[in-house]
Amino acid sequence: MKFGDFTKIKSLGTTQGLRENLVRLGLPMPCDDVIATGPDAPLGAKLTAGPFTIGNRFAIQPMEGWDGHADGNPSDNTFRRWRNFGRSGAKMIWGGEAVAVRHDGRANPNQVTMTAATQGNIAKLREELVAAHREAMGDDRDLVIGLQLTHSGRFCKPDDQTTMKPKILYRHPILDRKFRLKDDHPVMSDGEIRALIDDYIVAARRAWDCGYQFVDLKHCHGYLGHEFLSARTRPGEFGGSLENRTRFLSELVAGIRASVPGLAMGVRVSLFDFVPFKPDPAHPDKSVLGPGVPEDTHGLLPYQHGFGTDAQDPTRADLSEPHAFLDIVEKLGIPMVNITLGSPYYNPHLTRPALYPPSDGYQPPEDPLIGVMRHLETVRDLKRAHPGLVFMGSGYTYLQEFLPNVAQAVVREGWTDLVGLGRMVLAYPELPADVLAGRTLQRKRLCRTFSDCTTAPRNAMVSGCYPLDAHYKKSPEMVRLTQVKKAANLA
Repeated sequence: MKFGDFTKIKSLGTTQGLRENLVRLGLPMPCDDVIATGPDAPLGAKLTAGPFTIGNRFAIQPMEGWDGHADGNPSDNTFRRWRNFGRSGAKMIWGGEAVAVRHDGRANPNQVTMTAATQGNIAKLREELVAAHREAMGDDRDLVIGLQLTHSGRFCKPDDQTTMKPKILYRHPILDRKFRLKDDHPVMSDGEIRALIDDYIVAARRAWDCGYQFVDLKHCHGYLGHEFLSARTRPGEFGGSLENRTRFLSELVAGIRASVPGLAMGVRVSLFDFVPFKPDPAHPDKSVLGPGVPEDTHGLLPYQHGFGTDAQDPTRADLSEPHAFLDIVEKLGIPMVNITLGSPYYNPHLTRPALYPPSDGYQPPEDPLIGVMRHLETVRDLKRAHPGLVFMGSGYTYLQEFLPNVAQAVVREGWTDLVGLGRMVLAYPELPADVLAGRTLQRKRLCRTFSDCTTAPRNAMVSGCYPLDAHYKKSPEMVRLTQVKKAANLA
């Protein structure tokens, strides 16, 4: 299997070409031919979410640029990215940045961290985003901005790019081996978890003081919040039953609500997981990464180490617990959820459908359009079952020039409430504004999913769109990135 085995999106030409390819793949993905404009258009329509009125249906995913300062403050690159979020025209900024609630929870030594010393600059991130939005859109009416709070758990690298200092909730038989965890590595105690909950509450209070309208209590992508959801083998109050595995969330909500009653909350959650994947070791061409294959689960069935994972076939989803989780979210009074899948650390094709892998990944094991459809169908089915929640979807970037056509169709048909954009706005931040205004897409700026924005930070460089954004393309890191990609035969 090679990159060329899958039809490239840009070669399809028209929506009819996309439809023919979807039929060939057996994917019932909706796609509109004409993009409507104006306040009554599907993508331009306002939306009520809890206490908020959101001015249109485009949303910006929370990101982390690996580009803050060692003391946890945002850098010039961070401010630039946030100004681009404002210029995008999207009226929902879901979390903006993955902000660590304390030093040991950082995913890298350049992650922005909420402390008394950084609070002022984290407030300025929001202020500069709002100013850029006003300049681009004329005003900031119905603009909603949240801040994502996180602890990186198993993937902590707080002090340098080469030394992982994991905080884990249970021993995972595959991930422990995959990421070289020692046999005597400690598991967080219930007391340590409650101390962390206190840190989240302090961070949430600071976010409110900074002017953020809500906080995202991150439960996705293999980080700590997500790991709670699969902690079936953990004893004590935070493991075993689903009630215990969601105790971290329920105690966070209760604590934040008591401390900051005016602050709303949302949850970005990896709604289901697959077993970790790896490059196929039997792939005949050893000069390139092999296609992804699941890790060996011999002796591990029924599989107990994923959330929303079919216990008998961990390459399939089982949505029974995810539905129960969303019932709990509703009972907690959380009005909105942001749905993603899996983890970019161990099954990236599930999280971010892409044609080209990052340097630590594998070639796609399926046509990436199948991955996009998986995202769309999952949100559709959840929304039908939980009509009281506002849903934001993920996985749209791979659609490229057809992103607006599919986005409008899924909103119009009620599959989702909000269309979440991540990598695309690194390459082409003005895409939502252009779509809403009826302007022709700038095709040369569309993200083609080269995955450089992931390969760079995996190799101790800041994240950004190196192929298309001159700010990164002309940076010293571009030379290093090219060398890394050549070494991995990805250039």
